[in-house]
Amino acid sequence: MPRIVFAGCGFLGEAAALLFLRSGWDVIGVTHREESAAALRDRGIRSDVADLAKPESVELLAARVGETDVVVHAASSGRGGEDAYRAVYRDGMANLASAFPRSFLVFTGSTSVYGQVNGEVVTESSVAAPDRATGRLLLEAEQCAISAGGAVARLAGIYGPGRSVLLRKFLDGTARIEGDGSRVVNQIHRDDAASALLVLATSRQTGICNVVDDTPAPQIEVYGWIAEALNQPLPPFGEPDRNRKRGWTSKRVSNQRIRSLGWAPSFPAYRDAVPTLID
Repeated sequence: MPRIVFAGCGFLGEAAALLFLRSGWDVIGVTHREESAAALRDRGIRSDVADLAKPESVELLAARVGETDVVVHAASSGRGGEDAYRAVYRDGMANLASAFPRSFLVFTGSTSVYGQVNGEVVTESSVAAPDRATGRLLLEAEQCAISAGGAVARLAGIYGPGRSVLLRKFLDGTARIEGDGSRVVNQIHRDDAASALLVLATSRQTGICNVVDDTPAPQIEVYGWIAEALNQPLPPFGEPDRNRKRGWTSKRVSNQRIRSLGWAPSFPAYRDAVPTLID
């Protein structure tokens, strides 16, 4: 039975941990607080507690866990800024690489590191030059995983049960179609992201893989899917939000590499998931 450690068991990490359990893996979920660890145990996930930003905490975790086949960094910055990104992502990934030198490492990064703005198709070989410090810190964390012979899952915007930024904004009246609505949105359902992690961990595919659904779409089209499902009008138009924490971009992210490993999304487009999100 292969053993996997999920360093971070939030929205994605917990779902992935449960999927790996069902697939026959020995799973350990790591959280920052004991209360969160207790909640994982209630779900049937063996858990531990560590501060990824502190080398000594991660070393003690590795000693408690023992030999581990795969370690996935799936922790969140908790909506923090540059300091939180440095501590959780860059330092956290470096600490895991040091403490688990014989494990296959997977870092859950972000497609926001692609800074393209003209709606072009981007692949793993496209230039990644984010214009925000947060994006540059994500690239540094990626390099830690790659240098250790691991993998990077560059995730598009994650949505799923009880969580969808676009749907929430639509429902609370804060949604705005930016400019002419042509900015391309890339998304991935949480459960599809979890299944992509299972493919990466099983195949031990090194390097970078984009994890995104089959249908990047203009923002106005995405809001159109929501409006149609709710039988409501489109949100009003507004100025583009150029102050996004991870930068303002518009690109169509390709998922062909992860698909070549046998992965396929259960929700090929956001419109396929909208009814389940509303329910």
